[in-house]
Amino acid sequence: MSKTVTILGAGVMGSAMVLPFADRGMHVRLAGTHLDRAIIDSVKASGLHPKLNVTLPKTVQAFHHEDLAKAVGDDTDFILLGVASAGVEWAIDKLAGVLKEATPVIMITKGMSPEPAGLGAFPDVVQAALQTRLGFKLPVAAIGGPCIAGELAVRRQTGTVIVSRDEGLAQSFARDFETDYYHPRTSTDMMGVEACAAFKNFFAIAVGWAHGKLETLPEAENKGRNNNAAAILFDQAVREMMELSRALGGTAESVWGMPGTGDLYVTCQAGRNSRLGNNLGRGLTYNQVKAGPMRDDTIEGAELGRAVAASLRAMMKAGTLVATRLPLTQALLDCLTNDTPLDPPWAKFHTG
Repeated sequence: MSKTVTILGAGVMGSAMVLPFADRGMHVRLAGTHLDRAIIDSVKASGLHPKLNVTLPKTVQAFHHEDLAKAVGDDTDFILLGVASAGVEWAIDKLAGVLKEATPVIMITKGMSPEPAGLGAFPDVVQAALQTRLGFKLPVAAIGGPCIAGELAVRRQTGTVIVSRDEGLAQSFARDFETDYYHPRTSTDMMGVEACAAFKNFFAIAVGWAHGKLETLPEAENKGRNNNAAAILFDQAVREMMELSRALGGTAESVWGMPGTGDLYVTCQAGRNSRLGNNLGRGLTYNQVKAGPMRDDTIEGAELGRAVAASLRAMMKAGTLVATRLPLTQALLDCLTNDTPLDPPWAKFHTG
């Protein structure tokens, strides 16, 4: 019997997941947030997703957020939560109003939640909040790893990692999602996978800095570029991601695998985090970028850095994190919270 999935969030990644679901014969219901009205109107009218520039399968049903209860109904087998990190509280409130039973939730939202003793993984936060509101515990999982939405939407080969503290749940999702182009693997390393999923956006800002900086340098006689600098920053980002993951209880395997280096690689190729880095490399401060060329953009890496800055600094002060091993993290935090120019501390790399 075909399964039914309700996707909450009609952005590019949530909508791209329509493809493997539909290709597996699932009944797919795509529910937008309050920010997705134009997208849902377009999908309803013609099937065209205006941001992906792809026509979704005809079997997909589209719903505005006011009709979420109708989208979920009494027959949804699982919910894919695809809102931006800033919309997690909104999504919790919406789901608490419509869920009547312990429907599994799988998240593609990237981010970490500040907590008194450190940082929490979004799936754990969502599970706890919904249990408090509903009085019962929902099974939760998340998807990490390198996945560019525009490529998945046209069925390019894609590998991801489905993580859950319940290994059986992760394996069940992996079996259900596998196609000849979408290849999920499984993990129980919730903190490691989620730390990588969040911080790759943060560190992609630094790698993007190198390409923006090139535009301010005199043209080299041999047309040399700035890829060496980008590679140093990429390497340091992986090293610091390892420090952060370990401090939060994650494993090295997640950092070296698809959730860490794999996802950081694809995130550095393009996107809003890289564009912010480009602008910082050109000499703008974060506030100047947000007031100017990226005023209307949600930049997940920057949102994360600003949200968790106080927690990370407290963890360094307490010794939970070793500050000398995190020079790039500190430079990024200063840039995002104190509006200082991003100036990579090259001499401090690889020495902590």
